[in-house]
Amino acid sequence: MAKKFVIIPLLLLPALLASCAEKQVYIVYFGEHSNGEKPLYEIEDTHHSYLLSVKFNEEEARASLLYSYKHSINGFAALLSSDEASKLSEMEEVVSVFESGQYYMHTTRSWKFVGLLPEEQTNKDEDLLSKASYGRQVIVGLLDGGVWPESHSFSDFGMEPIPKSWKGICQSGPAFNSSHCNRKLIGARYYIKGYEQRYGPLNTSEDYRSCRDRYGHGTHTASILGGRRVHNVSAMGGFARGTASGGAPLVRLAIYKVCWPIPKEDENICFDADMLAAIDDAIADGVHVLSISIGGDPKMYTRDGIAIGALHCLKNNIVVSCSAGNSGPDPSTSENLAPWIITVGASSIDRKFLAPVVLGNGQKIEGQTVTARKLEKKMYPLTYAANVIKQNVSKDVAGQCLPGSLSSKKVKGKIVLCMRGNGSRFGKGIEVKRAGGVGFILGNIPAGGAEIASDVHVLPATTVNHTDAIRILEYINSTQHPIATIIPAKTVPHTKPAPLMAAFSSRGPNVMDPNILKWLFQSVEKPDITAPGLNILAAWTGTKLEEDQRGGKYVFESGTSMACPHVAAAAALLKAIHPTWSSAAIKSALMTTASIVDNRGLPISDEFGNVATPFAYGSGHFRPTKAVDPGLVYDASYSDYLLYLCSLGSVKKIDPTFKCPKQPPTSINLNYPSLAVSKLNGTMSVKRTVTNVGGGRGKIFYFFTSQPPKGISVKASPSILVFDHVGQRKSFTITLEALSDKSLRKHGEYGFGWYKWTDPHALHVVRSPIAVSIA
Repeated sequence: MAKKFVIIPLLLLPALLASCAEKQVYIVYFGEHSNGEKPLYEIEDTHHSYLLSVKFNEEEARASLLYSYKHSINGFAALLSSDEASKLSEMEEVVSVFESGQYYMHTTRSWKFVGLLPEEQTNKDEDLLSKASYGRQVIVGLLDGGVWPESHSFSDFGMEPIPKSWKGICQSGPAFNSSHCNRKLIGARYYIKGYEQRYGPLNTSEDYRSCRDRYGHGTHTASILGGRRVHNVSAMGGFARGTASGGAPLVRLAIYKVCWPIPKEDENICFDADMLAAIDDAIADGVHVLSISIGGDPKMYTRDGIAIGALHCLKNNIVVSCSAGNSGPDPSTSENLAPWIITVGASSIDRKFLAPVVLGNGQKIEGQTVTARKLEKKMYPLTYAANVIKQNVSKDVAGQCLPGSLSSKKVKGKIVLCMRGNGSRFGKGIEVKRAGGVGFILGNIPAGGAEIASDVHVLPATTVNHTDAIRILEYINSTQHPIATIIPAKTVPHTKPAPLMAAFSSRGPNVMDPNILKWLFQSVEKPDITAPGLNILAAWTGTKLEEDQRGGKYVFESGTSMACPHVAAAAALLKAIHPTWSSAAIKSALMTTASIVDNRGLPISDEFGNVATPFAYGSGHFRPTKAVDPGLVYDASYSDYLLYLCSLGSVKKIDPTFKCPKQPPTSINLNYPSLAVSKLNGTMSVKRTVTNVGGGRGKIFYFFTSQPPKGISVKASPSILVFDHVGQRKSFTITLEALSDKSLRKHGEYGFGWYKWTDPHALHVVRSPIAVSIA
């Protein structure tokens, strides 16, 4: 049979090649909608018309449209080739076109530790909670992995009717229907189109195609933020028994599920296209605060879905709290850098779960775990994983108990010392159990310092810091017959020092690729503030995590994901008490009242026991009870942030309707509650403005003091501020000067300090961190 040939007109060839090119999900962004500009169906038709201009026909245009953002955000997400995206970006009305990026997910005592809830044996008055009516009229949205609605943390018993301002819905799907929403969980939506364009249809054996949470992360963060008080709660094994409560126990929760499992991987992923759709709906639904425990690699603001969405939130006076990321302790790892976001780092609380190791030489070494499994009261043979591996295991990972690496003949009946590194902490215990071990000791990596994540394991186990792991290894190598036992764990509250910075918590400074540095905010250290994020007990799903028994109604998790909802809850309480305050004012109140000392009265330490810096903790560890009355706030409006973007030359990619002045203020003059200067050369002056929110009668005086960074002079003009009414604004100039004595500093090295405004009786202390490096 003769072959058939198809002749394609040359004029159609470029279009055909473009259609065959690999397509990606792109965000086509127009800025924002004017209120009442068009009916929703007309907005979608307009977006469709743009797609039609680059597609072959209407059917292809309709099929390629994932989301039409119709409320505050004006734009759409669609499947496009790079050529189609380029053509759209050249159209006059289009502000920007960028690929839909990918992001990842980043308590019975934590609220007592920060002073919001009393210790259970006291009758102390809960001033902040009562003033805020426990947050009952505030609506908080969470972008995360869904929720387990049956948890007692989300009961609506005794709660008042849903606020009339709420305009959202309760979206039904498999294992989740409208009856799962109540006066506590007032809304739920899920967003999956961006995910399915990347990975294909969701594998429903791996997750629910609905708002139900399978993996626990969303349930955990939601209960930390706004869970009801649930008495006699503990993790499996009875650890940390007490009353579980969110920071704002009567706040209303709206769930926006945007994260889904990566096929065949133990990780969830979230896409810009889905998150922007969720943020757009959340604004229209009427949320007051948004908590986002999600992050990814820093990007230009114009290509960062979270940053763009958060700026629309700010214009609608919605506070946005985001996690800083879990890439510490390396510097320059902080995420969610936009200055209109509250970026939250993670620290410890004053509680440990002690399970010491006793060695045959009599040494007793502190370890921690929340594993209820116990050894018999006797000593067992002890070995190091690298000494009992199979022959084909690489020496580089020999001590890390990776799957299939241990020899059953050599391990049976022994306690095994495994080092962290590759593989999961939990997986190492599974490997020791598979090989016949009776228990294992998990040794921290050097970068982990004193931070210990307390885990549930499949056999008796404990975790020790790196220094102690080396001590155990030295003992093993010192004798032919090493032996040890692990003492059963117990909960120990009121431990010191606390807080301690978590090693995993991402750090500043924001030194990035020079090609994108100009897009990043250079006058803050990021994170902005720190909150509890290590070994936090909170609600979980009704399913088990693994084949062991790590599930339960309440479990421990660690990460900046856990710190973020702590600050979001505090923001919700401040919203309740100060409904007219702007998002920037709430952020300022939290930052300027944060503490930089631990429960010993000493400076907060990092994971190695050294004094931590603002690059680790931002302004300090948050204190919600102090933030309610900060005295002064550094306020900033939507226009102020656009002026800041003018200084970067990027405002037209965010809000094309805004006209920049011929000489916009420099970015460092954004009215921010902290001050960071990179490569100071000589002298620099920075302007700030504070607003009096402290009340009082007659004239109120505030006096300037500072602790300058090493080698830097810090002065303010004026050095005394006088206010005579609430709402009054006063500006001042801070002058930074590099001192001539070269021995006081090194080139490029950052020095740290602070400045503060204090009233005569120190009722209000308004402190801002300073970070400066020298050119």
